Amino acid sequence: MEFIDLKTQYETYKDEIDRKMREVVDHGQFIMGPEIDELEKVLAEYVGVKHCITVASGTVSLEIALRALDIGAGDEVITVPFSWISTAEVIAAVGANPVFIDIESDTYNMDPDLLEEAITENTKAIMPVSLFGQMPALERINAIAEKHDIAVIEDAAQSFGATRNGKRSCGASLIGSTSFFPAKPLGCFGDGGALFTDDDDLADIMKAIRSHGGIKRHHHTHIGLNGRFDTLQAAVILGKWEHFDKEVQTRGEIGARYSKLLKGQIKTPKIAEGNTHVYAQYTIRVNEEHRDEVVARIKEAGIPVGIYYPKCFHEQPVFQNLGYNYGDFPKSEKASREVLSLPMHPFLSEEDQDKVCEQLIKIIN
Repeated sequence: MEFIDLKTQYETYKDEIDRKMREVVDHGQFIMGPEIDELEKVLAEYVGVKHCITVASGTVSLEIALRALDIGAGDEVITVPFSWISTAEVIAAVGANPVFIDIESDTYNMDPDLLEEAITENTKAIMPVSLFGQMPALERINAIAEKHDIAVIEDAAQSFGATRNGKRSCGASLIGSTSFFPAKPLGCFGDGGALFTDDDDLADIMKAIRSHGGIKRHHHTHIGLNGRFDTLQAAVILGKWEHFDKEVQTRGEIGARYSKLLKGQIKTPKIAEGNTHVYAQYTIRVNEEHRDEVVARIKEAGIPVGIYYPKCFHEQPVFQNLGYNYGDFPKSEKASREVLSLPMHPFLSEEDQDKVCEQLIKIIN
């Protein structure tokens, strides 16, 4: 049993993926080839925004967004302490200070009730994370941000394809950022990511930063980096694209079936009102004192599981200088000690899903 079955996905879409990759090899434009422009148009239309800028990774996309907003030394960016390290490290990488606020315990997303009190005169951006595959309360976050003239960047690395009140992830804030890491809901065969915005000026700046600070060759308007997306990786996504809607639907069905099978046995994911969920991970909660035992026993049964994430940012050595202590973010800390993610991908059979649930229920009881 695979935790995320990329092999079956490739075998299923092999003809389309191989054909698109062969086209790149034949024309030889491996850097910024025509597939880049094609993919950006497809994704922008899907999300419902004017601009998509593909980049080298989800991490790079967040850094480019911050640089495009001219965020640097002395500035503050508010985010959550429970996510993959990229969310916070890019803030420090541009010289700004990460400011953390706690999550909602049931959705794992930023708690908007805590947001306004964290804003200072140095706050330049808010970076909510659409963790595990569903969006936070962006309409509330956007309203607070607008009141204080602060930018909102949705870290949607795990939620591409999800919606909230009819708006797609990556299209519900000033800037949306996602990842095409192979295990994501829409993944390539390496690293990759994309930025989304309706702001023409921001789009131009992000395009420039992506390519050494200039849209035109030998004309550099910004301090940039090498953040371009590989043409071959764009071809992989184009080869998968016609199947993406079906995969999103299947993810939702598998997630719903998990929740039905596990109802009353363990804490299953809550889908917030107005949301759809793409289940980048199907994440349950296990009592902290039992999690290690549950993990060991379920692995012994031949079932792969994952823990996203075992430590919060403020517990990491690299962020000790921020002055936070254990206990400052109790919901995030509790989640980090209790979460457990089960096998989840569009090709998960009912037989395997039944086995996962039967073994899990047996172990916890």
